[in-house]
Amino acid sequence: MEQTKGEPFFAQSNIHELVDVTPGDTSEKLGTEWDQRGMVRMGKKQELRREFQFFSITGYAMILGCSWEFALINVVLTLSNGGKAGTIYMLLVAIFGLFFVCLFAPRKYQKILSFSVGFFCVLGWQTSLAATCYASAQQITALINLTHPSYAPTSWEISLLSWAVLLLCIFANTVLFRKLPLIEGIVTFIHVLGFFAFIIVLWTMAPRGSPSSVFTEFETNGWPTVGLACLAGLNGPVPYLSGADSTVHLSEELKNAAWVLPRSMVATAVSNYITSFIIVVTLMFCLGDIEAVLKSPTGQPYIAVVLNATNSVAATKVLAVVILILVVSCSVNGVTTTSRQLWSFARDGGLPFSPWLSQVRPGWDIPVNAMAVSMVFTICLTCIAIGSEVAYGIFVSLNVSGLVTSYIICIACILRKRLRGEPFPPSRFSLGKAGNAINIIALCFLTVFWIFQFVPFAPSPSPGDMNWSCVIWTAVLAFFMSYYAVRGRHTYTGPVTYVRNDMLEEVR
Repeated sequence: MEQTKGEPFFAQSNIHELVDVTPGDTSEKLGTEWDQRGMVRMGKKQELRREFQFFSITGYAMILGCSWEFALINVVLTLSNGGKAGTIYMLLVAIFGLFFVCLFAPRKYQKILSFSVGFFCVLGWQTSLAATCYASAQQITALINLTHPSYAPTSWEISLLSWAVLLLCIFANTVLFRKLPLIEGIVTFIHVLGFFAFIIVLWTMAPRGSPSSVFTEFETNGWPTVGLACLAGLNGPVPYLSGADSTVHLSEELKNAAWVLPRSMVATAVSNYITSFIIVVTLMFCLGDIEAVLKSPTGQPYIAVVLNATNSVAATKVLAVVILILVVSCSVNGVTTTSRQLWSFARDGGLPFSPWLSQVRPGWDIPVNAMAVSMVFTICLTCIAIGSEVAYGIFVSLNVSGLVTSYIICIACILRKRLRGEPFPPSRFSLGKAGNAINIIALCFLTVFWIFQFVPFAPSPSPGDMNWSCVIWTAVLAFFMSYYAVRGRHTYTGPVTYVRNDMLEEVR
């Protein structure tokens, strides 16, 4: 059967006879006919409510990415390895590489590979939620320090504040969940307005460095070459530019998902990359004394830059509150994505206690059990920070290594399928002839970054300064692979098991 433009897939099937519905399900929950056909093709029952559309899901992804905001916060990670010039050029490298990553929607193949992808996504998103909640708490303590310069926050205070932020996020994702699309629109407006506020304030009020100092001066931080220093500094921009799969985990809550989702991913990537680049270049021009900025008592270098520019504590507080609102909103969206990804993997039997984790109470239409586990995991992880912030940082770094590993597996599978000339399932978005080149570029970039994410901050580190994330990553991998060998391979089914091949044949 040859598909014509605008004709739905599986035209020979009566979709209303095939959809597995619960009495009381409405079109608002089931979505469009395209959505229903997609669920039937995947062999899944619609359990979540489709609340999101193009603009709300794009705003959701922009806030979850929080790219220009974290570009301000994470500048401390790149200034030492690469300096001002290295910060800008490595940001461009990250943008170039991750843009190609965002141009694919992850598809899962073969049982062991799909289990690995699901596991690494769980690892990445669960630790990411802890990181964003902790970052929100750090913005609060920075504001307190700005008001009371003698205040010096302790690790346990920041951890308790991160738990408070987490509880707020859980409240927003349960009691206020039906209002989330509206809230996303409001916060997206603040996201855009805040960006221009920072740009205007810094360009009009801050002293500016020369173009030569911004674009040609590098810092090696003890590395033998500038190139190695800059590659080590990739750990700065990649975390706030990654997360291309964030909205994929909400595809069952998005109307007309097959058409909207890939286009929203591209729109989000373009917006976040452009704003990140502009804010980083602006910050590098207005940075001033690097040592003084990095040693700011607030713990947030961007606050020192704004304070130097405005000479006003009140004005600095206003802009810092904007960042706080946006980072907390990022945490709210982090709970949404984290719980959906955990629920989805449990639905396929990939986790211990999967039947309980995959439960969705009728009428609630949200995975409360998965959300509760995400909350407990985040609390336990932030407890580590009370004992050692260094150890906590090592565990939290798994958010990037987990997601990047899942991207590498997905893209490698897609590329192999393309090179072998095997057909893809029907879709409403395609990379066309550029697919091979895009996947090769993305795979090369991710492989290089995957290696350098385990590199220490500086050469010849002491045991306390060593980057132990590779050890933690290996230990966690060994645990989950052991679980798969002992139990997972018997309980995990994988998405391919449920796919309706008879319906695929109608399209070919």
